Amino acid sequence: MKDFKKYYSIPATPEEIYMALTNPITLELWTGETAEMSTEPDSEFSMWDGSITGKNLEFEPGKKIVQQWYFEGESDNSIVTIKLHPDKGGSSVELRHTNIPDNDFDDMVDGWNNSYFGGLIDFFEGE
Repeated sequence: MKDFKKYYSIPATPEEIYMALTNPITLELWTGETAEMSTEPDSEFSMWDGSITGKNLEFEPGKKIVQQWYFEGESDNSIVTIKLHPDKGGSSVELRHTNIPDNDFDDMVDGWNNSYFGGLIDFFEGE
């Protein structure tokens, strides 16, 4: 199991990013795929038409999202923590993803950089 931590600069306010990550309609706008999302702790979520699934653990509106991501056949909890900080160019987003299965690590890093946060950056730059 591996951990991944990275900071991303996104040209939007923390509140706008929080909405883009927690509202199913906004999630579908920037991912182009169906999404199920709620800001209720212990609710299940699904993104990218079911390729990412898990459980929502904790929310601080405009500041923090904590989720458990499911990996088939893995018993260790894989926890994603996203912290949002105001920054001169919009926001600094701190990502920490723990307990990523070794076989999935490279794909997860690529997904975070290109699809997830890359897609979010493209969405806000295109407005």
